[in-house]
Amino acid sequence: MMKKRGIAVLLAGMMLVASPLTVLADREDAKLNIPYVSLGADLNTQERETVLRLLDVTEEDLKNYTVATVTNQDEHDFLDSYLDKSVIGSRALSSVLVEGKKDGNGINVTTKNITYCTPGMYENALATAGIKDADIVVAGPFNISGTAALVGAIKSYENMTGEKVDKENVETATNELVITGQVAESVGDQEKAEQLIGAIKEQVVEGEAVTTEEIENVVEQAAQEMKIELSEEDRQAIVSLMEKIDNLDLDIESLKEQAKNLYEKIEGLDLNLNIDEEQVKGFFQKIIDFFKGLFE
Repeated sequence: MMKKRGIAVLLAGMMLVASPLTVLADREDAKLNIPYVSLGADLNTQERETVLRLLDVTEEDLKNYTVATVTNQDEHDFLDSYLDKSVIGSRALSSVLVEGKKDGNGINVTTKNITYCTPGMYENALATAGIKDADIVVAGPFNISGTAALVGAIKSYENMTGEKVDKENVETATNELVITGQVAESVGDQEKAEQLIGAIKEQVVEGEAVTTEEIENVVEQAAQEMKIELSEEDRQAIVSLMEKIDNLDLDIESLKEQAKNLYEKIEGLDLNLNIDEEQVKGFFQKIIDFFKGLFE
């Protein structure tokens, strides 16, 4: 339960992004290298000390930082659509430090006491949300899954840049993090799961897989190439997620630049995910084509 509860904390941070925030600064004016911090609202004194130590931030430092909090209600408001309430839990614990960086830096995530979400999962989901050029540390007071921390990361990013992150992107990124984590649990390999989702997303964002059948084909090909056996439930969850991603205005080059740590690994796999039009034709369309051929 402790592991699952952390999932809720990371996702909760994302929910806060859906509500308007006061514009604090333009991206060009954001204070680079000065952290913006989001803290779980339910940390007790000892847990808070542990988290701040892991983030390398002191109470004195916080006086000069923009500090946000993520509540358990925030988590439920945003996560109830994706996770059971018992999984989300009753305490907001995940905390996040965000440092803005210059263009080209990409997203770099470090985790401490986070067991469910890998840095690659965070980087890929944050890129989907539209986060750019930031170094991020996600920490828990003890071992937690960390899913809800995604909300805190995005909230701190909004505070830093004064730019509101699109609600649809945030919701899709949340969905992506949850699905990636579920696939990781199913196949027993976090790295393979994040690479699988990243590889499929690349094809979708590039426009190589648009229809449901094309996406299904890419999911199947990617799983075979990576020697991953997906359950039907996981397969359909990935397809549904990719249909959402297809509706976002994502740029493939920006995606690869922001989540470059992940996509460099994917490129090293040398996957062959070319769409075969014959493979993606529906069963009934093949029958129609057959009879058309007879008459012609």
